[in-house]
Amino acid sequence: MMRWLALLALLSPVAAQAASCRDMEFEGASFSICEATPADDIRLFHSGPEGVLGSFSAVNSALADQGKTLAFAMNAGMYHEDRAPVGLYVEDGTERAPIVTAEGPGNFGLLPNGVFCIGRRFAVVESRAFAAAPPKCLFATQSGPMLVLNGELHPRLIPDSDSRYIRNGVGVSRDGRRAVFAISNDAVNFHRFARLFRDALGLTDALYFDGKISRLYAPDLGRNDLGFSMGPMVGAVIPQG
Repeated sequence: MMRWLALLALLSPVAAQAASCRDMEFEGASFSICEATPADDIRLFHSGPEGVLGSFSAVNSALADQGKTLAFAMNAGMYHEDRAPVGLYVEDGTERAPIVTAEGPGNFGLLPNGVFCIGRRFAVVESRAFAAAPPKCLFATQSGPMLVLNGELHPRLIPDSDSRYIRNGVGVSRDGRRAVFAISNDAVNFHRFARLFRDALGLTDALYFDGKISRLYAPDLGRNDLGFSMGPMVGAVIPQG
């Protein structure tokens, strides 16, 4: 009995830290980050029986039927006017939208772009590499540009760029056991946002989700950002109450 109590005591702090959010500062700018491990229930959300979910409250309403709720969530990839994903979108192992590997206009087409894959571990994979050898993903969302690829910043990010917005994205550790979802609370350029993942958070691969429309749901931080309807969303799911 004492051995089991000791083991529970060791495990409890780890469980308490799962799917947690906090605020941090990097180079004078404020960011909110939420961390997860493969032990957490991380899912993508887009549509329900009545169509596009579009909001964190709609996701929570859908989860309530399962006795679940969101620990945190954010928008997770670019979308068309009808809220359909711009690139690859996989939900519960089913591909809902195909991968796009061609260069194109806008941030999405600023190659290399990438795919955030949720499987037995997390991964951020460059899109053409993903298309050539697709890993097994229970959930996946494509966006762009890549911010960090194998420890290197995207080559077209400009250190002193004056293009500054609220931005959000995800970074993954080399072993795939740590994913960090980040949103800037101050307007920042791509270069600083990429360096947040690499230099401040120590992550080898990171993917940009979006800017301007970026939003976060994080009860731990007292946040439930409101706005117009979103496309893909990512969130950590936990039991209610």
